[in-house]
Amino acid sequence: MEEIQIPPYFICPISLEMMKDPVTISTGITYDRENIEKWIFSAKNNTCPVTKQSLITGIELTPNVTLRRFIQSWCTINASHGIERFPTPKPPVSKPQIIKLLKEAKSPKMQMKSLKTLRSIASENDANKRCMESAGAMEFLASIINNNNSNEVFEEEEEGFMSTKHEALSILYQLKLSEQGLKSLIMSGNGEFIQSLTRVMQHGSYESRAYAVMLMKDMFEISTPTLVLSLKQEFFTQVVQVLRDEISQKATKASLQVLVHACPFGRNRVKAAEEGTIRVLVDLLLDSSEKRVCELMLILLDQLCQSAEGRAELLNHPGGLAIVSKKILRVSKVGSERAIKILHSISKFSSTPSVVQEMLSLGVVAKLCLVLQVDCGSKSKERAREILKFHAKAWSNSPCIPNNLLSSYPF
Repeated sequence: MEEIQIPPYFICPISLEMMKDPVTISTGITYDRENIEKWIFSAKNNTCPVTKQSLITGIELTPNVTLRRFIQSWCTINASHGIERFPTPKPPVSKPQIIKLLKEAKSPKMQMKSLKTLRSIASENDANKRCMESAGAMEFLASIINNNNSNEVFEEEEEGFMSTKHEALSILYQLKLSEQGLKSLIMSGNGEFIQSLTRVMQHGSYESRAYAVMLMKDMFEISTPTLVLSLKQEFFTQVVQVLRDEISQKATKASLQVLVHACPFGRNRVKAAEEGTIRVLVDLLLDSSEKRVCELMLILLDQLCQSAEGRAELLNHPGGLAIVSKKILRVSKVGSERAIKILHSISKFSSTPSVVQEMLSLGVVAKLCLVLQVDCGSKSKERAREILKFHAKAWSNSPCIPNNLLSSYPF
């Protein structure tokens, strides 16, 4: 059978496949809608992939109807060669349509139906998400979540209908808001939205709590110190509870990221430690093997162990020192660095005779000697050497360490 050559101007410059919904951007280059939307909205690029020209002045995706009809006609003509004609793509939603839906959603009788329609629209493509954000969907959805109606019960499902607050929260997370949108949420109502998400985590279903902490993670990535320093104790209570409940891998990772963003500050470390975060982290580390999750746990443990309360909690856990030592050279370079840093904090500020002896009996000292012999970064080696130097006298004659191992290194 003769090979059919697809005309080059039918090919999307990004995917190098035939376009189904060609759109032209401001630089005059035509792309398949799905590919250029991913490039601009998901990957957050602001340049034309072909010309590298900036698109900051405005992102307009103009349907190239003439080219699309040419492609469809060509597919029909070549149907005998196995070329399938694709259907005419559904046009993206318009701003007036969204505004109309938002007005309808203000009516209690129409609210759930309108929210379900908005959810469906948001799921179609990134352009719809950006259109919804620009039409005011974010503000409307946030107002539903902020509505502190004590009579409303967060149920995943009640008589066949999901809670309006849960539905609004799931749509808001699904929108993948722009940085400006996230900043607006943070600034609105003097931190009111964070308090609303905290209430969701306190009273909501597992799914609602997962959406709440994942949305928080997006917000904290661009948050200011002012927001982080204003966090209340209840916030830490609920985020740690999500972590403890292990709702999902995504929720666990988001909880860890939120706490990592919150705990560079001393007062927040104390609040987190008071909620039993250390015990939860150690218990999770015992069973966790996923690289990034382990790294986040060790980063958070390191932050918390910079406070006396955090170090005390780690030492009070029967497996605290053991699991931290075990993760050295088993997770990643980042994981090893953080684990050694934790041991350094313990050794420097909390090293009672019993702790020094426990480090020896658990094999922590032997692991530190191993660190000095492998390639794991100069900073890690320096900290390992300092720990060994702190307690060289107590450990030098121990049968747990091979002869002359400690004496082999100039402390």
